[in-house]
Amino acid sequence: MGKKSKPDNRGFVYSTDPDFVFEPEQENAETLPPAQQKLRIKLDTKQRAGKAVTLIEGFMGKQDDLEELGRKLKNFCGTGGAAKDGEIIIQGDQRDKVQQWLLKNGYSNSKKAGG
Repeated sequence: MGKKSKPDNRGFVYSTDPDFVFEPEQENAETLPPAQQKLRIKLDTKQRAGKAVTLIEGFMGKQDDLEELGRKLKNFCGTGGAAKDGEIIIQGDQRDKVQQWLLKNGYSNSKKAGG
């Protein structure tokens, strides 16, 4: 079964418990200000056919704000990417550029993790 047919990222599809009630996760949480975001930047090649991507993890906030941040980072780096599942994926090894942009825009707690 593909990811798209699952009702949430925890994988609940069916329960034999007659009292079970599916409660979707609360994604309407307020977005933290940039200075309070604890973002992690790392290089990843797993399950990507050997292609390197830069992952930005740890964003706390609304999906729309995550996508907007991803759009700004992709534009700054001049590459493609995606923002989904609470993380931003930027094509290529862009760790230095991403960290530079985040620091310039007030994300002071961002740190570079090894990859």
